[in-house]
Amino acid sequence: FTSRCNGQEVTGQPSHPHTCAVTTLTDGFSVVGCIDCATCPLQGKPPTKKAKVLHKAAWSSKIGTFLYSQGVGQLLNGTMTGQDAVATGFDWDTYLTENGFDAAPVTCFRHVPLYSQWDDVTVGLKVEVLDSDAVLPSKVYWIASIICLAGYKALLRYEGFEDDSSHDFWCNLGTVDIHPIGWCAVNGKLLVPPQSVHQRIKNWKKYLMNRLVGAHTLPVDFYIKMAESMKYPFRQGMHVEVVDRTLVSRTRTAVVDTVIGGRLRLLYEDAGLEAGGEALSDFWCHMWSPLLHPVGWSCKVGHVIKSSDKRVDMSSHPTFRKIYCDSVPHLFKKVRTVYMEGGFFQEGMKLEAIDPLNLGNICVATVRKVLLDGYLMVGLDGVETEDGWFCYHASSHAILPVGFCEKNQIPLTLPAGYDRVTFTWPKYLEETGAIAAPARLFNTDCPGHGFAPGMKLEAVDLMEPRLVCVATVRRCAGRLLLLHFDGWEPEFDQWVDYQSPDIYPVGWCEITGYQLQPPIASEKKMVKKKLANLISKNLPPPRARQRSPGSDPSLKAEELGDDSESPFPATPFFCQGLDAPSYRRSSTKTTSQDS
Repeated sequence: FTSRCNGQEVTGQPSHPHTCAVTTLTDGFSVVGCIDCATCPLQGKPPTKKAKVLHKAAWSSKIGTFLYSQGVGQLLNGTMTGQDAVATGFDWDTYLTENGFDAAPVTCFRHVPLYSQWDDVTVGLKVEVLDSDAVLPSKVYWIASIICLAGYKALLRYEGFEDDSSHDFWCNLGTVDIHPIGWCAVNGKLLVPPQSVHQRIKNWKKYLMNRLVGAHTLPVDFYIKMAESMKYPFRQGMHVEVVDRTLVSRTRTAVVDTVIGGRLRLLYEDAGLEAGGEALSDFWCHMWSPLLHPVGWSCKVGHVIKSSDKRVDMSSHPTFRKIYCDSVPHLFKKVRTVYMEGGFFQEGMKLEAIDPLNLGNICVATVRKVLLDGYLMVGLDGVETEDGWFCYHASSHAILPVGFCEKNQIPLTLPAGYDRVTFTWPKYLEETGAIAAPARLFNTDCPGHGFAPGMKLEAVDLMEPRLVCVATVRRCAGRLLLLHFDGWEPEFDQWVDYQSPDIYPVGWCEITGYQLQPPIASEKKMVKKKLANLISKNLPPPRARQRSPGSDPSLKAEELGDDSESPFPATPFFCQGLDAPSYRRSSTKTTSQDS
């Protein structure tokens, strides 16, 4: 080892041929000592899945640099568009600590970064983090243990504090501020005990030796894997087909404008431009959304698609000047294979379906048309026009067998003229001369998905899909999760599938740079309630501007102006641009609340 005191350097031989330097600083006396094999390079052997302290492991000195070079909120060609989101303004740390909430683990979300690596992240894991309690001019680090996990967030405690939780702090494990044990040694960084605990331990080397023996740290390639999982195949300028938000029964050609964390901002090909050159109409969705399809999909399955208006010139918009290519099928998530042996859905069959215009309701519905490749056009009973039909794949979570609501004690929304007290499915089928779709045709697998009521997460408000909000799992029913948006009234809850690409672990927005919407203030609840009452009376809500700055998730609510600050979207779900009352059917909803 080598030590230095008052300018005098003393050298000695390490006690082990495979030792690495760990540097500490105490009262002006720096010691570069050795800890048995704690951070040894890999000597030509492949790394294990879980790097273990005091065992040989390969520590990459370029992980941090590599991650920083990737950036977040960029288009995949590296171009910054001005749509890139800033760091979240919501403080999950305080929210979790003060309220004692649980958060859904990362392993519940198959579509997010680090999903495959998260089994290696456990309570008790040792890491090297920035020492915020050191009084030094340069950055120094110290070893900490994971005390608690909440999504991507980890509650850490510096070594030396033992059972003292007064200095615990939260960090996001998806950022480059946290490193495996040995990172400091490889990169020549100082390990310095926090000032608050500096005098508690006399021999830090011996203390760390005892604490690190048998302990685990992050896998060597943890952040490399994260960076790889944050590379998305969609590029600015790619053509796609997506649901027409002004008429849900048809699709429309659009162009990818921005990619943030796998979420796409799409500009309709014939949307038109405002005076400032920005597109008048856009749509946000995840690249795995069932609403998104490759070019040619509509023609292939027999779905109606809007013909592009050639009179609209979009060539002056930067995105349309950089047309990349048509998207191809392999970029999209494959739908579940449908076997039609023994019968399939037929026109006129009855079922239960989530209302796409009011996602907290499950309604009586009918198969209106059978398309190719397992797709169906479904309409809610009471909405007879074709404009109100919507397309689902046969494996969709949003279509359910007759009796699902009764089985799971969920209020079923009925057609106009029916009463929940007297309504029964057998009687309704007899009155309408219809048959129920066989239960075997539905995707009702009930796996152990890991979600539980009360868990916190980040979720897209599908009534306004550009927004990602703080949310809570209110209840679980088979594959379905009922999400409650914190600060909002229960009538705005939304049903989603447990594999929905529109739900994310706590801390996802911080990793990707997407703006997280905090729970609304109490005064905004009243505004939303008044607007909801207007819609229920078939009165239009206040007019929104033609283009709201809110289409950019990087903008905070207070920056949006009077119209945009309204917590209630001008029009629901992906039907923005429609007059909301024209799409509201007259229906009777059961009022009993599920527990």
